[in-house]
Amino acid sequence: MGRLLDVAFMPHPPVMVPEVGRGEVARITATVTAVKELAAKLAARRPEVVVIISPHGPVFRDAVGLWATGQLKGDLAAFRAGEVKFTYRLDLELSRDIADAAREAGLPVAWLDAAACRRYGLTPELDHGMMVPLYFLRQAGIDTPLVAMGMAFLQRQQLYTFGAALARAVAASPHRVLLVASGDLSHRLLPGAPAGYDPRGKDFDARVKELLAAVDVEGILAIPEELAEKAGECGLRSFIMGLGALDGYEVRGEVLSYEGPFGVGYLVAHLEPVGEAPERSLLAKDKKPVAESLPVRLARQSLEYYLRTGKVLPVPEPLPPELAGRAGAFVSIKKHGSLRGCIGTIGPTRTNLAEEIIYNALAAGLEDPRFPPVTVDELPELQYSVDVLSEPEPATLADLDPKVYGVIVSRGRRRGLLLPDLEGIDTVEEQVAIARQKGGIGPDEPYQIERFKVTRYH
Repeated sequence: MGRLLDVAFMPHPPVMVPEVGRGEVARITATVTAVKELAAKLAARRPEVVVIISPHGPVFRDAVGLWATGQLKGDLAAFRAGEVKFTYRLDLELSRDIADAAREAGLPVAWLDAAACRRYGLTPELDHGMMVPLYFLRQAGIDTPLVAMGMAFLQRQQLYTFGAALARAVAASPHRVLLVASGDLSHRLLPGAPAGYDPRGKDFDARVKELLAAVDVEGILAIPEELAEKAGECGLRSFIMGLGALDGYEVRGEVLSYEGPFGVGYLVAHLEPVGEAPERSLLAKDKKPVAESLPVRLARQSLEYYLRTGKVLPVPEPLPPELAGRAGAFVSIKKHGSLRGCIGTIGPTRTNLAEEIIYNALAAGLEDPRFPPVTVDELPELQYSVDVLSEPEPATLADLDPKVYGVIVSRGRRRGLLLPDLEGIDTVEEQVAIARQKGGIGPDEPYQIERFKVTRYH
């Protein structure tokens, strides 16, 4: 039986490599020191295969790409260090077992053999997201066959599930395996950073560092997509795949270093499975039935009924008392933990709350301009929540609390609304700024504020 020995989270700036960075290496001493110490520790564990995930590898929107060409070569010539070059044999048997395990879990895989590379116009190579971690692993004496893959733009829950499938394939193999999740954090930490500057970059990095140190997997999965996008990161998806490989295990972990002197966040962390713990499996939790509230059940039934019949769901008879009144309501739909649609009404527009929920569920699933309409095939994968709004009341900034009150910012007919207690929105200033942006209200324009409370149903 095989064994997953360790999961290593490693950054990949070529400047870490002395042949590339030369005098600049001194500016990231903490990162280089931590990577060397971690590589030495990993080498002492005697891995027989290294599985490496890179955000700069073969990246697909709807599948995980696995290199399957027998061997991979790479160098750092693009970074003026062509003398740094490696050739690795690929462990195609383990690669195939991982692909099969992923497909059994319902996840698409792109098997990138020579024919597939020609078809997709890909050049098989070790990208710099692989080369940099491998440089330090080789220095420490780790020179094993590889399983090499890219991350994918799948839903986070799917990436996590892929990691769990990978771990099952490793356990069924004869090998001791090291998993390396390569990735950098925000690329927008400083003015002049590679991807521009955004103050939320530091917030994103601080959150990832804190959550990884606590091995808070649910927290990592719940990081708002908006925050990740503003940070301009490249490592979150690789990290989630790595965390999925630890599903159902007791985990010992630590963050070894973090710094961002060039405007990009470099984090080094090490997680080690120390024993099976089925009660810690998030995938097992997802399979447990959850009691549905009445408003949520109505939202779900509304969308399912319409997609299967083409008709609007009738209002329940007799009408439950809690749905008989009138109020604004927002229906939110998620898929594998990521937003799939959210539309609502600030105040009542229908005869009763039941009707409000029925129509807003259809709008959230079919009319949210940020997403394509939900399809019948997706219905089993969706989760719903319903926010019922209280009557808005005039307010000032001093009256707001983003954890308690939602906010409506208005100027004439332009209005922007933000619900309360949203992940990543911690200050009144953030809440009002986002609501103002949603309403198309400029930063220098005067505006009016209203606040409201919600009753949230899951």
